[in-house]
Amino acid sequence: MTVESAGTLGLLTEFYGDKLASVRQHEAHARLVLQYDANNTYQYIINREDVQLGWLANAIADAGGAVPESAGVPPAAAARGKEAVRALFDDDIRSAQAFLDRWRPRVARMDNARHRAMLGVILGETREQQRFFEQALAGRADLLGRRSSAGLPAQGDVLPARWIE
Repeated sequence: MTVESAGTLGLLTEFYGDKLASVRQHEAHARLVLQYDANNTYQYIINREDVQLGWLANAIADAGGAVPESAGVPPAAAARGKEAVRALFDDDIRSAQAFLDRWRPRVARMDNARHRAMLGVILGETREQQRFFEQALAGRADLLGRRSSAGLPAQGDVLPARWIE
């Protein structure tokens, strides 16, 4: 393994850990955001982040590394209601910005064009996720598109857990 590839492997591994922490935060927030349209947006974001983690895991394995252990689950906020949900969206906006600020310069300096492009896509999708949270914070219900010409938001809430036995 060359010095450059060792540096790339370290960067990919660190990026993976950071993205995994982001996924865990979004999973925790999705359990608290019960409004249908907003929760669907969290599910979409989590799905995309799972795909991104797969890309990163493959790149790490190709470079001869091992995927880091899973990140801990952030403590869930106990509060519910509109103000608590607004605080979660705000937290997700700030977290996305911190992620972008931390990684954009480092990714731009990468020598490996393939990995730089992959991480660039992930950074672009992180910015898209940030816009979703900004729109949700502004009260938009059509985050993933409009379901009818009437433009009526979905009624009701989702369950806070996927499976009930």
